[in-house]
Parts: sequence; C-alpha cells; structure tokens
Amino acid sequence: MYKYIFLTLSIVIGGCTKKTTSTSNTSTINSYNGSGFVTQGLASVTNNNIYSCAGGRITNIGNITNNNKTWIVPGENNFINGLKLFDLYNECNGKTPLNINVADTSKAPIIIIDNDGEIISGFIYGDNYFELYVNGKLVGIDPVPYTPFNSCFVKFKAKRPIKYAIKLIDWEENLGIGTELNNGNALYPGDGGFIAKFSDGTITNSNWKAQVFYIAPLSNVNCVIENGSSRNSSGCNVLPTSTNNAYALHWEIANNWFATDFDYTSWPSASTFTTSQVGPKNAYTNFTAQFNDAQFVWSSNLILDNLVLLRFTGN
Repeated sequence: MYKYIFLTLSIVIGGCTKKTTSTSNTSTINSYNGSGFVTQGLASVTNNNIYSCAGGRITNIGNITNNNKTWIVPGENNFINGLKLFDLYNECNGKTPLNINVADTSKAPIIIIDNDGEIISGFIYGDNYFELYVNGKLVGIDPVPYTPFNSCFVKFKAKRPIKYAIKLIDWEENLGIGTELNNGNALYPGDGGFIAKFSDGTITNSNWKAQVFYIAPLSNVNCVIENGSSRNSSGCNVLPTSTNNAYALHWEIANNWFATDFDYTSWPSASTFTTSQVGPKNAYTNFTAQFNDAQFVWSSNLILDNLVLLRFTGN
C-alpha cells in the first residue's frame, strides 16, 4: 500500500517522496522471453468500488487483455461473495480496541472445515487483502480489501496437520499497472506485507512458500529474473514515468492451488521483512504481543509483487 519504505526502488524516506529515474523504454511485449504474460498500460474497470468506507480508497476491479488472454486486476478474488472474517480491528465499523483486553474475540464464530478436527484460532494482518484457505477449503476473506488497514481474528475446526493456503493482493488505484496516488504522485508503487499466528503453533516466517503471479509497475519486463520457479523482480529499480510505458507481468494460477494435494514444494521460500520495512498501522501495533514471534512475509519484492500465493503445512 502507501507506506513509505526503502527497498531497491528509487524511493526516498526522508521527505516521504518517491523519485523515478527517467529512461528510454527498451522493453516491449515482443522482446520478452520469460514464462509470464505481458500487458501494457491501464486496465478497464469492471466492478466499481466493491467496498466503501469513510477515509478509504476506492476499491475497483478491472481486466486487461493481451494476445487474447484476459487478466483480472489486481487479482481474481472472492470479496463480493466470500465470508468475511471476524474483525479484530476495523475502523470502518468503529471497532478499534487499544489492545487485546478490550477486543471481543470470544464472539468470533467457529468455522467448520473438518467435523472431526480441533478448534484452531489465529490473528491475521494483511496489507492489503487476503483470503485464508485451510485443508483445501476457503475459511474466509479479509473484510476490508484496500484501506483503512484492518486485522482479523479467526477460529476454525480442522484436522492436523493443518494445510494453509493464503492469497495475498496488494490492491491498486491505477488498475493494471500496480500504482496509486501518494503525496501527489499517481505512479507510486504500493507495497504489501502479511503476518499471522495460529494456535496450532504455526507462524509466518521463511519456512512458508511464496510465489508471485502479478508484478507491476515495470518499465522493462526483462528486468525480472526467472530461474526455475523463481521470479525475482528485486533488480527492477527503474520505475515507469507514465501509464503508457508502464508494463506488468502475469502468470496463470492453477485452479487447485489451495488443494491439500497441490504440490507447491518447488515454489521459492517466503521472504521475511521487518516492521520498519512494512510499516504496519494500529490494526497490528495494538496487538504485537498476539503476533509475538511471527514475521512479516511476502515474495522477494515487497513493492512490485502484487499478487502472491502462500502455502504451508503445520504440525
């Protein structure tokens, strides 16, 4: 999202502004030889403002087509019809406890995944949007897809070992190019971050697997280095200077990516990030003791990687 952090992109923390390096565009759709699909410029809006909250950003969904292939941006999701998870912190409905002692987690419903399982609880914070799958079934979705920042508490009944699958989306205002307005700059690339801790002992860390399926904004798609299943955009440090020379890379997602028997072992390990890199808001900082030793995770690039899938098998 729109936190001010410094990674390998040309972003300056001190003044909370971002500088882009001007360069002639050497990347075209035809020059790309990788495994992804290239799109250029803005997508068309298909769903206007699927969620509204005072002070929040407009949350649109759109699609963009290239070579007869259409991509949903910022990503295919279940927000409209999915079960919203229980709020731990949500400014949109006035639920803003200062700490766990005044949060009403006892009211969270138990979501049945396996009738003969055990009850597992968890604390979740995602920037911006997440969907939680357990043992091949959708448990629930993030109640706020974009902003303000929120967090969730979940209880579900499932059999061990718990097989977790999580879809992460860093939402965008400028659909198709992964950017948003920030400090007067409409081409600011948002950033992500996800952290969770579950009562079965599972915490987010580098033991999880993370694969990216949508990278933007790119001024040169060939800056993404592919090695086996790795799709590394950390060397993409020159940002587009206009929507017309903004590119994106997309990869198809297997329909059964969240299934218990899906083989994700070749995916790269999740990258971990510090709280200063992610810059979480009160929805997380009010409950740091509950997240305890969990770490913020994402794929290798917190800024340009916009749709990330996580997998992990617990105890």
